[in-house]
Amino acid sequence: MTVSPARPRDKNAIADAATDSLCKRSARPWVLAATILASSMVFIDGTVVNVALPALQRAFGASATDAQWVVEAYALFLAALLLVGGAAGDRFGRRRVFAIGVALFAVASIWCGLTGSVMQLIFARAIQGIGGALLVPGSLALISASFPESERGKAIGTWSGYSAITAAIGPVIGGFLIEHVSWRMAFLINVPLALLVITLAFRYVPESRDQRASGSLDWAGAALASIGLGCLVYGLIESSNKGWGDVTVIATLVLAALMLTIFIGVELRHPAPMLPLGLFHSRNFSGANLLTLLLYAALGGGLYFLPLNLILVQGYSAVAAGAALLPFVLLMFSLSRWSGGLVDRYGAKRPLVIGPTIAAVGFALFAVPGLGGSYWANYFPAVLVLGFGMSISVAPLTTTVMNAVDQSLAGAASGVNNAVSRTAALLAIAIFGIVMNLAFNASLDSHLKTLNTAPDTLHTVEAQRAKLAAIAVPAEVSEQEQIALKSAIGQSYVSGFRCVMLLSALLALGSALSAWLLIGLHPQKTQKN
Repeated sequence: MTVSPARPRDKNAIADAATDSLCKRSARPWVLAATILASSMVFIDGTVVNVALPALQRAFGASATDAQWVVEAYALFLAALLLVGGAAGDRFGRRRVFAIGVALFAVASIWCGLTGSVMQLIFARAIQGIGGALLVPGSLALISASFPESERGKAIGTWSGYSAITAAIGPVIGGFLIEHVSWRMAFLINVPLALLVITLAFRYVPESRDQRASGSLDWAGAALASIGLGCLVYGLIESSNKGWGDVTVIATLVLAALMLTIFIGVELRHPAPMLPLGLFHSRNFSGANLLTLLLYAALGGGLYFLPLNLILVQGYSAVAAGAALLPFVLLMFSLSRWSGGLVDRYGAKRPLVIGPTIAAVGFALFAVPGLGGSYWANYFPAVLVLGFGMSISVAPLTTTVMNAVDQSLAGAASGVNNAVSRTAALLAIAIFGIVMNLAFNASLDSHLKTLNTAPDTLHTVEAQRAKLAAIAVPAEVSEQEQIALKSAIGQSYVSGFRCVMLLSALLALGSALSAWLLIGLHPQKTQKN
């Protein structure tokens, strides 16, 4: 009797069988639920806090610099530790690191919600950023480990879609809680979500790790990146208050340059660097990341000031300000599949030139409105044009990043591009803050000279310059004088806001130019050594 040799199984079938044994089919919806809820906490906190800033300034009498640090402390550690967070999950267990990140985020959220000072809030936000850096890369990694390749694309699409919806609805819900309950609830709402995520993770999500991961994690790189970026952001933000000639500002900027230079040296020598610099040998990869840096700097820096303008100057409620960008997110969500098909039909270069150019027009439209007017006439057209421009840009940008490298490097390429986008927003908020301060102060000086205001009143207003649009007008002055002072403050902030949005438009045009010059029609893939 002759026994026929067994047919070798397809590699994908073997991988799918291994995944099936790792995660039962009935558990996969719960894996998705856990990762969507966890990612949503991070995405929501990245946007809803902007809506809460006016309430925070009133509660603590905080300056505009303090408000910047509430956002920047979170963004700093999220950007600096994102890559090492993903590597930690591969090495020590993705579910374990993911759960630690969620727990850390929850504890920090409680601290944010119960804090008694703006400095405590800034420290708590930094801890939130560390938690986010551990859980965000773990979300996609857990989906990839729990779903077979034949179902992975649909699962990631579901994660992306629902995360976008929660990111859109989050600021609206946060605005409602800020307006009708307290700004503290914008943070405390994370706690029950975190408890649910941890329960789902340990009940349904299987543990997984990269068995090939070896060597030590790049802790030196993570520390140098955090210190370097932190010093750079500190120097940029504090220059608005202390001036460029201040010893502390100069020292921190010099230290930032030193730390980031050493960081590059460490990454070139480390056997498993958090930032694989070899990826940048690909012209397309370098071009796509330069585009990301410029476009997301425009987006993060410009949209940081939008809720402040709407609430403090235009008189919007927190709910209305939170809903202002809802059309932007919904447009991107509804056009994502269409924009992804643009690459197949036209290649990546054309959409990556046209999309950011349209986005630049959207940013420029934000610079048009003055004081007063309706949302639909003043801001809706800008939101719509910006959303359309970003919709054309995002999917082709992601495709370009992933196609620029060998498939074995896809995870590292995606992580680097994600870190670049977050670093762009981190730096832009600090730089745009300088532009806002200069424009606001110049305009306020001009307006105050035209007002017949008592010296004591002027001194009170001058003492609050650091609060920008949150300056409190003395209650004892006449109603007519109050109106004149509020108008001067509002118009001064609008002047700064226009400068910020025009700068965003220039950065978006710069990103389109980078695509035109650097991104080719046929990418040369970076190969794994």
